[in-house]
Amino acid sequence: MNEHSAKPHPLDHVVLPVVNIDLARERLGKLGFTVAADARHPFGTENACVFFADKTYLEPLGVASVEESEASARQGNVFTARNQAFRFRCGEEGLSGLAFGSKDGGIDHQNFVGNGSSVGEMLQFTRPMTMPDGSETIAGFKLAFAGDLRAPDLLLFSVERVNPLPADRTELETHANGVTGIVEIALCTPEPAAFAAFVSLVVAQSAVEKTGFGVNIAASNAKISLMTPEGLEACFDIGGSSADRGLRGRAILFTVADLAVTEAHLAANGVTYTRKNNRIVVKPAPGQGTLFAFEETR
Repeated sequence: MNEHSAKPHPLDHVVLPVVNIDLARERLGKLGFTVAADARHPFGTENACVFFADKTYLEPLGVASVEESEASARQGNVFTARNQAFRFRCGEEGLSGLAFGSKDGGIDHQNFVGNGSSVGEMLQFTRPMTMPDGSETIAGFKLAFAGDLRAPDLLLFSVERVNPLPADRTELETHANGVTGIVEIALCTPEPAAFAAFVSLVVAQSAVEKTGFGVNIAASNAKISLMTPEGLEACFDIGGSSADRGLRGRAILFTVADLAVTEAHLAANGVTYTRKNNRIVVKPAPGQGTLFAFEETR
């Protein structure tokens, strides 16, 4: 193991394709999240991110220009090509990708190529970002992409920040629902062990923990759970299809300081939810992308 991957990578963000950004803003606001200003990628997609105190974030992803997005995909842009493919196969909403923080995207890309897991060229880009005080900053990114042919609906990638975002995002990281970060991402497949090596490679985590429902792989700040449809049902009260033998992103578990605050906020906004094992579970709805679950920090 090289020095670069001596420590597992942290979960950086979760990509959530949505019907459109306005709907995502409305839905996420109703769920009690503070949503950042809209931002446009230079290749036809756009987002309105939700940042957390643990430095992870959600990236609801919309298509601002179908023409630009399709043109960039034809030119070899893995991000837009996979977004198109996901929407075609799975619909306009879902959890299509997980990004892990990296100090060196180039080394990650070499690792992915060496393991036969690279799905294309690295992507480097910058985009303007509006801060809460109205100031503009330029965010720069280097992405290295990994995929598994058996799992066409999930893209894993590493992200290196070329010029990190300003440190103070406190306003954006404060949410009415009390969410402070992401504890777990649930991926579903009838054969979790079959994908352990693929996920381990991108997380740079060689240790794989076996569970009753599959395997867990620990990023430095969150748990990536590969679970069977039965596991998904038991943990999140949502059915997975055992006919789909690939690997699908199915749920995000958030940590909150006080679950009563979260529950009160959802109830006041008329959001339908259920309780399951000391968790609040909100099923997917347009603009949300995937299932959200909330539990108190233990």
